[in-house]
Amino acid sequence: MAQRYGGKFSPDGSGEQTPPPAKNPFDGQTRSRAGGRVNLLFLMPLPLAVSAFFLEPAGLAMRLVAFGLLILAAWLTREGVLAHEAYDARKIARRPGAPRKILGSLTTGLGLALAGFVGGGVMNAVIFGVLGAALHFMAFGPDPLKNKGMEGVDEYQTDRVARAVGEAEKLLTAMKEAIVRARDRELERRVDSFQATARAMFRTIEDDPRDLTQARKYLTVYLMGARDATIKFADIYSQSRSAEARTDYVQLLDDLERNFNARTQKMLTDDHADLNIEIEVLRERLAREGVVSH
Repeated sequence: MAQRYGGKFSPDGSGEQTPPPAKNPFDGQTRSRAGGRVNLLFLMPLPLAVSAFFLEPAGLAMRLVAFGLLILAAWLTREGVLAHEAYDARKIARRPGAPRKILGSLTTGLGLALAGFVGGGVMNAVIFGVLGAALHFMAFGPDPLKNKGMEGVDEYQTDRVARAVGEAEKLLTAMKEAIVRARDRELERRVDSFQATARAMFRTIEDDPRDLTQARKYLTVYLMGARDATIKFADIYSQSRSAEARTDYVQLLDDLERNFNARTQKMLTDDHADLNIEIEVLRERLAREGVVSH
C-alpha cells in the first residue's frame, strides 16, 4: 500500500499524527433481535419435511408445500426484523418498502393451515392457520408503517438524507464484511470504532439535513475509498500477513476517523452558531415589539 506522509500542512492541520481516541463501537447500539426466536422459526418446520415422506403422494406434496411456506415465513420475518432495527437506529427513515413481518405472519398462518388440513381436515386448517398467524404477529409485531423524522419538515431534504445515509450504511456493511476476511480481531474492532465515528456523523446530518451538502463527499467519496481499501487490504493480508500493509491500513483508519470527527464537530459548531444567530434575531424582534427579556 502507498506510504503516508504527514506534516503541518496535512489535512488535520498538525505536525504530529496521533491516532484519535477509539470510539466504543457499541455506543448507541442495541442487541439484535434477529436471532434466538427468529432462528427457531427455521428449525420448527423440519418435522413436517420428515413426516411428509410417510404419507401418500398427495399428502407428501402438501406437507412439503407447507414446509416451504414456513421456511419462507421465517426468512420474511428475519428480513423484517433486520429492516425494523435499521429503521429504529435512524432518526430519519422511510418505512420499509414491504411489510415483511406482517407477510411472515400471513405466510405462517397459511403454512400451518395447509399442514393442519393434511392432518385433520378443514376445521384443523382454520384453527392452526388463525392461531399461527395471530401468535406470530404477537411475537414479532407489525412493521413500521409510516416514515420517521419527516413530519413538519422539508420532505425533499429529509428524503435526500435518508437515501444518502442508506447508501453510506451499505458501504460500511461492505467494509465490515471485507475486514472479517483478514481474520484479525483487533482490526475488526478498529473498523467497528471507525464505523461508530461515521454513524455519529450520520446522526448529526439527520438532526440537521442542511449539513448534507458539506458532508456529501464523506458519505460517498471517502467511504467508497475506505471500502475499496479495506477489500484490497483484506485480500493482501489474508494471504501474506504483511505487517507493513497492516500498519498502513491502521494509519488510513486513523486518518479517516480523525477527519470524520473533525467534520462532525465542525457541523455541530456551525449548528450552535446558527442557533445563537436565531436567538439574537428573536431578541431584536421582541425588543422592537416592546417586549423586554430578562
